Amino acid sequence: MKKIYLFCDQGMSTSMLAKKMQDIGDKHNLPVEVKAYSIKILEKILEEEHPDCVLLGPQVRHLLEDTENRVEGYNVPVGVVDSVDYGMMDGERVLKKAILMMKNYKK
Repeated sequence: MKKIYLFCDQGMSTSMLAKKMQDIGDKHNLPVEVKAYSIKILEKILEEEHPDCVLLGPQVRHLLEDTENRVEGYNVPVGVVDSVDYGMMDGERVLKKAILMMKNYKK
């Protein structure tokens, strides 16, 4: 099971996208768990849940470098959800990009 976790300021707006991504994964029988959280609890989630992929909502893209520093040592790829995909709530495109990101990640 691959854990793909989305983070934004409160974890609210990304929860809609996470649900759409999970629905696509379920529809295609993909072993994924997609959830959304507040960036404020990133370390707690890293330690307790061990995600395989961390995605930031476009509204917190300015936290990318800080987030990369915070996940150092956990061997987790970090990316930012494309703002167009986010605006369209295109769960399929975001899920595909997350899967590619995990496949291409060099540990």
